[in-house]
Amino acid sequence: MTVMPKVTQLFAGVLALFTLSSPVMADWKQFWQDVHVGFQRNNAWPHPFQEADAAQVNEPFEIMKSNGWRLHNTIGHDLFRAGDGSLLSAGQRRVHWIATQAPHSRRKVFVMQAGTQEETQSRISSVRSALQAMGAQPEAVHVFVTDMAPPTVSGSWATRINREWLDHMATPKLPDQSTTGQPGASSSATAR
Repeated sequence: MTVMPKVTQLFAGVLALFTLSSPVMADWKQFWQDVHVGFQRNNAWPHPFQEADAAQVNEPFEIMKSNGWRLHNTIGHDLFRAGDGSLLSAGQRRVHWIATQAPHSRRKVFVMQAGTQEETQSRISSVRSALQAMGAQPEAVHVFVTDMAPPTVSGSWATRINREWLDHMATPKLPDQSTTGQPGASSSATAR
């Protein structure tokens, strides 16, 4: 008689084990799936992560390039006529260069914000009419308003700096000896 309750207890225990084992088996399968994925990831390392790392390294340089193009493509105050916001001829040439010569992804015109909203709007319409006059597609060249002024200097100052540099530049001269110690081109030219 004591054998029967033991068998019943054993049967109840086995039944409970099978009843509770289905979630345990699912977890067990998930565990081995995770082990397999981890094994494959470790064997493939570092290839899955190199592209993301390279993108993170390149991101600051892409930002710098975009900022540089933004400053380069900015139509500043000196390229508009004061008061009415019409483009001067130098401004029209700059807009033409941006619309035709800049890389397609960089064909964006940034217009310097004027003192009043009306003058800013007339600057924008002046740039758009210049783009239309040269036959540019309206969707190909975008026009934006910016408050970041490009660094500029007066033409007379830049000319003075350039002329001073040219005046103080040393005259070119060939060396007397070559790096091997042989007579150089200047010494053989004087010997003749």
